[in-house]
Amino acid sequence: MHTSRFLPLSGMSRRGVLAAGGSLGLGALLAACGSSADSSAPKGGTPSGTAKSPSGPWSFTDDRKQTATKSRTPATLVAYIGSAAALHDYGIECTGVFGPTTLKDGSADAQAGSVDVSKVAVIGNTWGEFNIEKYAALSPDLLISHMYEAPTLWYVPDGSAKKILAVAPSAGINVAGVPLTTPLRRYAELAASLGADLDSGPNAAQKARFEKASADLRAAAGSRSGIKVVASSASADAFYISTPSSAADLSYYKSLGVDFIVPDKVQGGFFETLSWETADKYRADIIMLDNRTATLQPKDLTAKPTWSQLPAVKAGQVLGWPSEPIFSYARCAERIEELTKAVIAAKKVS
Repeated sequence: MHTSRFLPLSGMSRRGVLAAGGSLGLGALLAACGSSADSSAPKGGTPSGTAKSPSGPWSFTDDRKQTATKSRTPATLVAYIGSAAALHDYGIECTGVFGPTTLKDGSADAQAGSVDVSKVAVIGNTWGEFNIEKYAALSPDLLISHMYEAPTLWYVPDGSAKKILAVAPSAGINVAGVPLTTPLRRYAELAASLGADLDSGPNAAQKARFEKASADLRAAAGSRSGIKVVASSASADAFYISTPSSAADLSYYKSLGVDFIVPDKVQGGFFETLSWETADKYRADIIMLDNRTATLQPKDLTAKPTWSQLPAVKAGQVLGWPSEPIFSYARCAERIEELTKAVIAAKKVS
């Protein structure tokens, strides 16, 4: 997933394939990794949550069933940038981050959400990059990341993981093979353990917005039951079709009634790889196209004849899709709202 989950490159581990979209320029479709080209904040800005200042012993049991403990609530947090972005929306700030944080011009990658990247220490910005010395110098209390293949922490390099994990306790949140509501709940629980007040006005409003958006999508999907949707990612050499069951966001949208095309030759549990000559194998009314900065966008695909001839492309029914969601209620609510509008407006063209 989410994730650079698309990159069948020889010599790469399955985990490397998932993340290569961020470092090698191929998209990975699914909740998956890399960076999104969607740089907009939720309408009206991301609600800033409020945080308490709890004291006393702290513990949190993560999705590896490992319990991290500290004598007091962790204050110096280092996290995968997507994790940091989710926590930020609840009012919890990280000191250091790793993963796709800044673009070549120094501006924030969309995967950073509303995190002020000028105020965090960047431990690594690309796949395989993690400065252990810089990390240790921060005296971290807790390391936080997604998990696409437990127990491996996302963007923590395999070769140095043992040294990294010896520096501080860690927490991994599973984001693959589960519905969107699961990582949303778990990141909210982690934020609460770190001092977020989930009952505050801004945080309560985030969840209410998500619940309304979900209900609206269910209603829209029910009224447009014939509209078929495909989730995809594009690279120079291939067109990747995601299977909804592997992606937290897609599986959730499907549960709300969105009619997804399911590829019939899924590789590694995440996607089917099509050559551009066969990119018209699946014909949908709406194409959700991975819009992370490492993937090709519609403007990059005009020279691909099969792309230009796809019914949804000809009808202008292509929706940008951050294939790795930021797991906060506000961010996910905006994604759902955009999909709802697309479903309502779509013409039947497949």
